Amino acid sequence: MYGFGSMLKDYLEYNLISQSDFANRLGITKKHMNEILNGKTDISEDLMIAISLITDIDINLIAFVEAKKKLYNYLNKRFKNENEIKKYINSYHINEMYKRNWLILKDKDSYLQNAYDLLNFLNVKDFDTFEKYSNNKILYKKKEDADLKKVFLWITRCDCLVKNKQIDKYDSSNLSKLLLELKNERVKKFNSSNLIKLFNKYGIYLVVEDALNGSKVRGCTKVLGNHPAIYMTTYLKEKASFYFALYHELGHVKSDYNKAKNKVIIDGDDDIEKRADAFALNQMIEKEIYKDILDNYDNKEKICKDKKIPLCFLYSRLAKEGKINYSDELCIKNRESITY
Repeated sequence: MYGFGSMLKDYLEYNLISQSDFANRLGITKKHMNEILNGKTDISEDLMIAISLITDIDINLIAFVEAKKKLYNYLNKRFKNENEIKKYINSYHINEMYKRNWLILKDKDSYLQNAYDLLNFLNVKDFDTFEKYSNNKILYKKKEDADLKKVFLWITRCDCLVKNKQIDKYDSSNLSKLLLELKNERVKKFNSSNLIKLFNKYGIYLVVEDALNGSKVRGCTKVLGNHPAIYMTTYLKEKASFYFALYHELGHVKSDYNKAKNKVIIDGDDDIEKRADAFALNQMIEKEIYKDILDNYDNKEKICKDKKIPLCFLYSRLAKEGKINYSDELCIKNRESITY
């Protein structure tokens, strides 16, 4: 693949400019000029600027064509044949991402264009870089390759959704205010848009977005700039489960902010996860309140109402701890399904 060289050759012929004359205008040797025209060397940024100035060809076009050439050479060096390239690109689930409008494919029939569009979505130089970056960036014990790839694609999609979004300044001292307002929100009918606005008010990005089919991830925590970011999937269909996962991620924001600057926390070590679980349980029903409920079991629903605790929180916890069965009438009656 000649890259921009073949286009430049056509330009020179059309405008009756000799290769040696154009080389002199650029201040390069005839040999260097010949290598550019025949795609045997890359065009430096300085030369792109010079060519654009002399020919009035948009520098963005020059850079784009050269980038496609480099990508073509990279793919054909890394893989044995075109079928192998296509198979690898499809391992990134580009058709599913395209259907979900996560990824724009400018020419679905061109493996080269698909690879270019995919790398543009991933914001990495090449696929070798992506594999190293994704493995180092995610704190995730379950590192099966297929799952990890799907997870990273979902995280990248969430990054796109918050890009350029203006939210308030984050101050860790205001986390208690968010938790207090969250108590008022959680007793209402579930509304993800209201939750997002509330989190943004306190400088935290919140995204609720479908994951790719087969992904088991429920949520993650990272830091963008100085802002914590919590990404939640729509995997959870009940209010109690969703809020447990949400509070779990807030536990990471509270205790693991510095770690989240360098890693996307999905599934850390046991101590980190146990701490986040304990935080979530206590935020849903505070320890002393839960003890009061157990001591005054006949008044449990009144206590929950007074303390702004959804009954689904209580009965799901009682069932989880084996104090009642999930099939018990009260547990079923107070189960709250959610829609996104």
